[in-house]
Amino acid sequence: MAKTTSFSCSACGATHTRWSGRCDACGEWNTITQDAPLSAGPAKKSLGGKRGQPIALTDLSTEETPPPRTLCGVEELDRVLGGGLVPASALLVGGDPGIGKSTLLLQAAARFARAGVKTIYVSGEEASAQVRMRARRLGLEDAPLQLAAETNLRDILTTLEAEKPGLAIIDSIQTMWADNVDSAPGSVSQVRAAAHELTTFAKRHGVSIIMVGHVTKEGQIAGPRVVEHMVDTVLYFEGERGHQFRILRAVKNRFGPADEIGVFEMTGKGLAQVTNPSALFLSERGTPSPGSAVFAGIEGTRPVLVELQALVAPSPHSQPRRTVVGWDSGRLAMILAVLEARCGIPFAGLDVYLNVAGGLKIGEPAADLAVAAALLSAREDTALPADTVVFGEISLSGALRPAPQTENRLKEAQKLGFTSAIAPAGGKTGTVAGLTLTRPSDLVGFVGETFGAG
Repeated sequence: MAKTTSFSCSACGATHTRWSGRCDACGEWNTITQDAPLSAGPAKKSLGGKRGQPIALTDLSTEETPPPRTLCGVEELDRVLGGGLVPASALLVGGDPGIGKSTLLLQAAARFARAGVKTIYVSGEEASAQVRMRARRLGLEDAPLQLAAETNLRDILTTLEAEKPGLAIIDSIQTMWADNVDSAPGSVSQVRAAAHELTTFAKRHGVSIIMVGHVTKEGQIAGPRVVEHMVDTVLYFEGERGHQFRILRAVKNRFGPADEIGVFEMTGKGLAQVTNPSALFLSERGTPSPGSAVFAGIEGTRPVLVELQALVAPSPHSQPRRTVVGWDSGRLAMILAVLEARCGIPFAGLDVYLNVAGGLKIGEPAADLAVAAALLSAREDTALPADTVVFGEISLSGALRPAPQTENRLKEAQKLGFTSAIAPAGGKTGTVAGLTLTRPSDLVGFVGETFGAG
C-alpha cells in the first residue's frame, strides 16, 4: 500500500491531501507544510501519520466552578464521599460477602431518588423481585427507584444512554460480561473491560456510576488492581460478623479526603448511621480492668475514641502466640521488642492477645503508646484510670513522637467526659480546660510515671 502523506496549515490547522501555495480554508499564503508522522514503526502497530484534533489548553490561573454535589441525606455516606455525590464520577464499593453492601447502596439509591436524582439500580446477582423484597423490609417501597436485572454490558449501556439517569448502581462488576471479550464473567479480562466501559460512559454522558466489587480472602477487590486506578473513588466496607458496627472507609477519593470513615449500625431495618462513633465504641466499656486502654485516634478528618484490649498470659508452648485483631501484627512485634530492649520488660514465654473493640481497624502509628499501655497494664495486672486517654508514636530508640491533630484528639476526649490524657511532649495542644495532660518524653519515663517501674 502506498505511503500516505498529509499536509496542514500552520495558521488555521486545516488539513490537505497535497501541497498548495494558498490555504483554501483561511486564505493565507505559504502556510501549508508537510506533516511529520506522529510515531514511527509498522502501520498496524503505531499511530502512523494520521493526525487528530488539537485539544484546548489552559494555564494554572484558570478558575473553574467546582462541580455541584448532590447530598443523599445520610451524613455518614456524604462525609465519606467528600461532601456529596459528584456528577460524572465512577465509584467502586468493596467488602466481604454479606456485610451489607447491597443494603447500603439500596438505601442510598432510594435517598438519591427521593432527592430528585433519577436513579437506576442494576442487579446482576438478584432478580428484581428479590430487590423489591429487600426494599419492602427496609421501608423503601415508595421510593421512585427504577430496577433492572441484567448482566449484558451492551444492553445496560444502551439502556442508560436512553434513560439518561443521574445515578446508576451496578451490583456487581464481577457479574457483568462484554460480548466482545472471549472469557467468562468474573475473569480478569471481563472485569477490566466492564470497569473501563462503565467509567468512560460515566465521563462522556455525565452519569454517576457506583460499582460493587467482591473482595478476595486477603480483603482486596477481586480482579486486577487496575480497576481501582480507573475509578475516582474506592470505598471499602469493613466490619466483623459478630459486631453490629459497619465502617465505610474511603481508600481513594479524587473529590475529598482519603481514609475518611462513616460508621453505621446494622439493625433489623437496614443500616442506621452513627453520628457519634466514639460514644458508641465506648458504650460497652464497663469497669476499668487490667489490659484496657482508651486510644484517641483520627480517622480521616474526625477524631474517634476506641478501646484497646490486651491479654498477657503464660504460654504453654515453646513459641508464644501473638494474636492481633484490628491492628498490624508487625507493629505489635515492634512494640514488644522496644519494651524489652529499652525498658527491660520481657514478654518471652508469654502469649500476647490484642483486640480493637467494636470491630474498627486502626492503621495510624499514633496508637503505639496506647497499645504499650494496654500491654503493660495486662502484664502488671494494673488497671489504668477510667478517665484517661492515651496516644502517641513510639520510635525504635524508645523516644515518643507527637501525634498529628493533638488538639482535636483532646477536644473529643473532653467532650466524652475524660479528665486526663497521656500524650508525648511536643504536639500542639491548644487550650483544653478541665483536662489534665501528662507529657512524657520517652517510653522509660512513661512506664515509670504510669506503672511505677522502668
